[in-house]
This record gives sequence, C-alpha cells and structure tokens, in this order.
Amino acid sequence: MRRFVQVALLVLSGVGLLRTSLFTEAYLRYVKEGMRPLLIASGVLLILLGVAEAWSAWRSAGRRPETEGDSHDHGHGHDHSGVPRVAWLLFLPALSLLFYAPPALGSYTASREAPKAVAVVDEDGFDPLPATSPLPITLTDFTQRVQQDEARSIEGRTVRMTGFVTPAGGGEGWYLTRIMLSCCAADAQSVKVRVYGVEAPKADTWVTVTGTWHAQGTLGTSSAAVALDGRTVGKIERPVNGYTDALPLALGS
Repeated sequence: MRRFVQVALLVLSGVGLLRTSLFTEAYLRYVKEGMRPLLIASGVLLILLGVAEAWSAWRSAGRRPETEGDSHDHGHGHDHSGVPRVAWLLFLPALSLLFYAPPALGSYTASREAPKAVAVVDEDGFDPLPATSPLPITLTDFTQRVQQDEARSIEGRTVRMTGFVTPAGGGEGWYLTRIMLSCCAADAQSVKVRVYGVEAPKADTWVTVTGTWHAQGTLGTSSAAVALDGRTVGKIERPVNGYTDALPLALGS
C-alpha cells in the first residue's frame, strides 16, 4: 500500500505539472514565464520516477515468497506497514494541480505590502519621449520620470497606463497596480500609481487609464507625488504578461 501511494503521488504531481505548464497559462500564477521549461522537465521527471517505482514494486512482488507477508505479523498480530492517515493529505496539492488553479495575485497582496522602490536612473539620464498622445508608459517608467527626471519631460503629457485596481483605503483616489515576480509568487512585489478624478472600478479589475501627472510636490524630485489625474478608465482583459511591469502584449476590449 505504501508504494502504491508513492507511485500515485509521483504520477499525479507530474501530470498536474504538465497540464498546468503545457496546456494552460495557470503556471504564470506561480512562477515567471521563463521557468516554463523547468516545470515541464519536472513534470516529466516525476512521471518517470512514478513509472520506475511502479516497475520496481511489481518486480519485488513477483519475487517475494508467499510466506513473506506472514513474517511481518509474526508475534505481533497486526501489520505496521500501512500508510499513516496524514499521508493522504499529500494528495490534495497534487489533485489541485489537475482540477483547481488558485486566483492570480492581485489587490489583496498589493494592499498589504509597500510599493517596490524603483531603480535610480543612471547618469546618462532619460531617453526622449515620443510625441505620441496619449503616451503608453509603464508604471515604473512613470514613477522614475516623476521623481527623477529633472527635465520634467512628463509635465503636461497625457499618458496611458495599464494595471489592476487596488483600493487606496483611506483618502481620495485608488491605485493602479502591477505585480512583478523575480522568480515565483513568494517574492512578488508591486508598483503603484495613485489615480484621482475618476471612479474606481471593482478591485482587481484590469484597466487602462489615461491622464496627466497629479501636480503635488516638485516634479523631478522625490517630493513629487506618484499620482495621476485620470481622464478615462477602460476595462480590459488581463494581459498575458500580467506579472511584469511592461506595456501590455495583448489587450482586451
């Protein structure tokens, strides 16, 4: 029985990993996109280990003398080789990979951590902004230009940013948010831009927001508010690169 449980756990976990990483995008709720080949390899390895364990158990059963099973009980009256009941709980995470995917990280996670500190731009400064209006820009780039760009290139510009809605808690406005993974969900960090002047959709709704910098503090210094006076808000589908702070690869309607 014990070996049967080992085989079942190995095979179920392997099949679950392969299903999640090969046939769905659900794996992006756990790890970065670049780790997909490792997940596939891990799934294949788990299945192979399960098959090897099953083959070993079958061969052992074929060679075992018929009286061997009785020798374990001799002088005791019962068998100690069964699987502890708690071991059956290990099937839950294995089955979850097959039948259930947890929700993507969102406002619950973002509201319980401080925003990620953006990197300081090197001495070469910022590249010129294109004349496009509204200007597509990431939340990180917007934050850097608001607080570090002494040329104030963002001043008066209408920008367009994409993220999901996080309630601000107290005070006015709400946060446009992106969550980034360095490796996996355990090291998730967020970047936020506060939005004023437009009503917040439901928490965790993915939106595209257009607007201009919310004039508070001195633009180009750390005192400048990382905030936007919103003009329009449009709901979209979650981009396929939702765990990066990048311009969307795919937008919904």
